[in-house]
Amino acid sequence: MSESVTPSYDPNWRRNLKVLWFGCFMVGMGFSIIVPFMSLYIDTLGDFSQSELSFWSGITISSTFLVMALVSPIWGKLADTKGRRLMLLRASLGMSIIIALMGVVTNVQQLIILRLLQGVFSGYVSNANALIATTVPKEKSGQALGTMTTGVVSGTLLGPLFGGVVAQAFSYRVTFFITGTLLFLVFLLTVFLVKENFRPVQEGQKVLNIRQIFQNLPYPKLIIGLFVTTLIIQASNNSVNPILSLYVRQLLGNDGTVAIVSGIVAALPGVATLFAAPFFGRLGDKIGTQKILIGGIAFALILYIPQAFVHNVWQLGILRLLVGISDAAMLPQVQTLLAKNSPHEVSGRIFSYNQSFQGMGNVAGPLIGSFVSSSFGYPGVFLSTSLLVLINLIWVTINTRELRRDQKQ
Repeated sequence: MSESVTPSYDPNWRRNLKVLWFGCFMVGMGFSIIVPFMSLYIDTLGDFSQSELSFWSGITISSTFLVMALVSPIWGKLADTKGRRLMLLRASLGMSIIIALMGVVTNVQQLIILRLLQGVFSGYVSNANALIATTVPKEKSGQALGTMTTGVVSGTLLGPLFGGVVAQAFSYRVTFFITGTLLFLVFLLTVFLVKENFRPVQEGQKVLNIRQIFQNLPYPKLIIGLFVTTLIIQASNNSVNPILSLYVRQLLGNDGTVAIVSGIVAALPGVATLFAAPFFGRLGDKIGTQKILIGGIAFALILYIPQAFVHNVWQLGILRLLVGISDAAMLPQVQTLLAKNSPHEVSGRIFSYNQSFQGMGNVAGPLIGSFVSSSFGYPGVFLSTSLLVLINLIWVTINTRELRRDQKQ
C-alpha cells in the first residue's frame, strides 16, 4: 500500500501531541465560542423579526460548515503531497485573522462572508489527527488519537462558556478579537514546536485514490456508516444552536444576564463530556466501543424530548448537562472506531472525509433548527432533533451488526 507519508516515530512525538491537543482545543473553541450569542450579535446588526433572526442565525452558523464540507477532502489530499504541518499553519493563521475581523462587521452579510472564509481555512483538526497517527509509536496510536479527540470535543463544548463570560463582561465584538489572538498563539506554537518528518511521494509511486483506500479497509461499509453517523450526531447537536440563546432569553423573560446564562447552558454538555469521556473510553475497550455508541444515542433520544417542555432555565440546564454524558458516549467513540478499523497509512484522508461529513452535519443542523423554529417555535426544534436521534439509533444498530458478530466469534 503506497502512501505519501511513511510512519516515522519521532522521539519528540509527546511534544507534538501536547501542542496539537492545545491547538485542537483552541480550534474547537474558535468554532463554538460565539454560539451562545450569535443570534444576539446578529440582532445588533439590524432590525429583524423573530423569524428573520432565526433565518439569518441558521445561515450564518451553517455557512462555515458548508464550505468546510466541500474543501476538507482537497486539503486532505494536499496534505499528503505537501505535508500536514503546512496545512496546520495555513488553517491556524487563516482562522486567527478571519475570526478577529468578525468583530468589526457592520451588517449580517459581511458576517456571513467571513464565516464562509472561515470554512476555507478549516482542516486543522483532521491534519493534526493525521500527523499524530503517522508519527507516534504504533502501540500508542489509539491512546494518542483518543487524547486528540478529547481536545477538540472539550474545546467545542466549553467554548460557549468562555464566549458567554467574555461577552457579558466586555462585549460581543471583544470575544472575536480574543479568539483571533488565541488562534494566532496556536499558529506560533505550531511554527516553533511541532515537528514533522515529511516524506513526499517518491517517483514511480502514486497516492491511493478513494476507491483503492476503501478496498483496503477491513470494514469499508462500517467506515462509510460511521461517516453518516457523524453527520447525524453533528446535525442533532447543532440543530439547537440557532435558537438556544433565544430559548434561554424566553425562559428568563428578557433578563439582562442572558449572554452569560446562555453560555453556561451551552457549555454544560462540555463539562459532563470531560468527566464522562475517559470512563466510556475504558468501558468501550472492555465491552466494545460500538456498544457504548449505541447506548449513548439511546440516552440522547431520552433527553431531547423533555427539553421541549421545560418551564425554566434550570430544568433546561440539567437536561443539557445530561446531554453531555450522551455526547461522551457518541463523539469520541466514532473517532475511536475509525482509528481502530482504518490502517494508519490512510488515516489522514479517513479523518478528512469524516470532517466533511461533520461539516455537512453542522450545516444541516442549524438549518433544520432555524426552519423548525420559524414554523413550530423553539420547542419544535427539540422534538425534531429527537426524530434525528431515533434515525441515528436505528442506523448505527444496523451498521455495526457485522462488527459485533465478528467480535463474538
